[in-house]
Amino acid sequence: MPAPPPPAPAREVAIVGAGLMGGALAHLFSAAGWNVRVTDPMQAALDRLPERIAALRAAQPVAQPGSVKALLQLAPAVDGVELVIEAAPEKPPLKQSIFAELARLTGERTILATNSSVIPVATVAALVDDVNARRVVGTHFWNPPELIPLVEVIQGPRTQLDAITRTLEMLASVGKHPVHVRRDVVPGNRLQHALWREAMALVDEGVCAPEDVDAIIKNSFGLRLAVLGPLENADLVGLELTADIHRIVLPLLSRATTPSPGLLQRLESGARGVASGAGFYTGWTESRVAQLRARLISHVKALLRERS
Repeated sequence: MPAPPPPAPAREVAIVGAGLMGGALAHLFSAAGWNVRVTDPMQAALDRLPERIAALRAAQPVAQPGSVKALLQLAPAVDGVELVIEAAPEKPPLKQSIFAELARLTGERTILATNSSVIPVATVAALVDDVNARRVVGTHFWNPPELIPLVEVIQGPRTQLDAITRTLEMLASVGKHPVHVRRDVVPGNRLQHALWREAMALVDEGVCAPEDVDAIIKNSFGLRLAVLGPLENADLVGLELTADIHRIVLPLLSRATTPSPGLLQRLESGARGVASGAGFYTGWTESRVAQLRARLISHVKALLRERS
């Protein structure tokens, strides 16, 4: 009887950045059996990584996880890997220098991905030559990435379609729901911040208090968004009715192209959100924030269990 074939070697990914997002991505890929290398220029960030991974594995136990290695230097971290995901701070010059170095250090089959939620792929790859820019993509994970299924795979103006196809396959292999975004934008953030703009406008105009705006969203259409997207809903109620509603409602919506006056006034007064203890809401404490985040994670887990 012939011997069984040897097991396929574990796939390898490098994560650039050992912060909260980088640690969560390391857990995500290792939980799917990938070997992960995490690199960060700050030794302190790497030192915190084992505790972060342990906490995530305690919340999501894994039978046979892949390895997670912390490396201070970029070159050994990215050598020979299939995929590199950059999760560095949202500073364009920093990301540009990282990707210029990644293009030099990696082979033509290594996908170079940025997890930026706001900086275009074209900006991130500005210092990368045309040949290597073909393998630069956006992979926008939503926080917390170990739980939220969606990843927006963003095609930059010089990205080759093969790089997109391979990225979609890799992300599906670790249990994500990847979608191909065909232009260099992050549609999820456009949708989210369109809602935020209108919510802040309603507060600025004195229509509702902040807690009432949130209550309206959480206790009405927010309840159905997980199973009924806006375009499905438009078909469901009928496109004629949708058009009639838009003729009345759209002229009333905020068209602001700058941050909300109320948002800027709060910032000027020192109200920065949970970091300062107050923002649109007051009385933020560490325990209150922890309770809110725990409820969020519990809610997301419950929704995912219903889907499975």
